[in-house]
Amino acid sequence: MFLVLLPRGSGTSWDEPQIPTEGKLMPELLVDFITSLDGYGAAEGWPGWWGLEGPEYLGWLNEQLEPSETVLMGANTYRLMSEFAASGEPGTDVLAELNKVVFSKTLTEPLAWANTQLVARDAAEAVREMKSDGSSPLRTMGSLSVCRSLLKAGLVDRFRVVVFPVITGSTGQDRIYDGYPDVALEMKSSRTFDGRTQLLEYAPTLLAGPPAAAESGGQR
Repeated sequence: MFLVLLPRGSGTSWDEPQIPTEGKLMPELLVDFITSLDGYGAAEGWPGWWGLEGPEYLGWLNEQLEPSETVLMGANTYRLMSEFAASGEPGTDVLAELNKVVFSKTLTEPLAWANTQLVARDAAEAVREMKSDGSSPLRTMGSLSVCRSLLKAGLVDRFRVVVFPVITGSTGQDRIYDGYPDVALEMKSSRTFDGRTQLLEYAPTLLAGPPAAAESGGQR
């Protein structure tokens, strides 16, 4: 798909600037996507996970949500997931217990989904303060534009994708990497689920552009 935030009404709000705390380790931000091989996050007419979820992947997925994590999302993801939660979609009961932050200038409070705080200012600015002031990890859920802005701001510590073995060139929707800067990725871990689905986890580094050719390799 995640600093601890207090629920709305607790007296702490990330919609207002916070005072940094010295001497604390900065919490990590994980950007987390599922994708087809050609970089789409979904496809018209296809079921969830492209119908390719298997028992190993689903078992791993159920182990990923930690009570201390805060989930970050944009308005579209919030609308979708809160509707799933309201209808009793399996798995959303766990999400309801987590602290969640939605970045939006179109939504208004009160938000119906429990433990969700609305932040109506720039996501990158707010997340930079969350990382500076907090102690527990952050992770995103969906929210392509929010993830893009956080990556461009240099705030992402880990970038994880689960690649499903399908190409959806005709029906693909939500192209994940459009508008991204150039990014170097250092492999941190990998895993194969159910003999077909690949998890890849990286530490990203923003690049100003293509790396300069080494002198020895630049001569032809």
